[in-house]
Amino acid sequence: MPHCIIEYSKELEKKVSPQTLINHVYQGALASDLFEGPDIKTRTLAYEHHQTGDERLDFIHVSVRILSGRTDVQKQALSHSVLSQLQSLSLQSVSLTVEILDIDRSSYAKHVA
Repeated sequence: MPHCIIEYSKELEKKVSPQTLINHVYQGALASDLFEGPDIKTRTLAYEHHQTGDERLDFIHVSVRILSGRTDVQKQALSHSVLSQLQSLSLQSVSLTVEILDIDRSSYAKHVA
């Protein structure tokens, strides 16, 4: 835990690689001091078809799914840490957003083989 899911407009791959996005989001989650490195799972989804308002603005949206129980202060620090790492890419004309989502502990299941 956490699961960091990076959704982005495919056109951004001309400016930044998916692996770079993964690395920056991973570093943001790690810098929050809420998780150990091996527990952070990060992946990307590129969208070829999208619309942002009246224009076709590029975007990066990160959903960070964590087990329930963190305080609002911890969640805010996590979102700001991830956002700060994305901002350090200095991308122009890109919407950057981060949301923190709780996973219900009572229904979460995991198996590693």
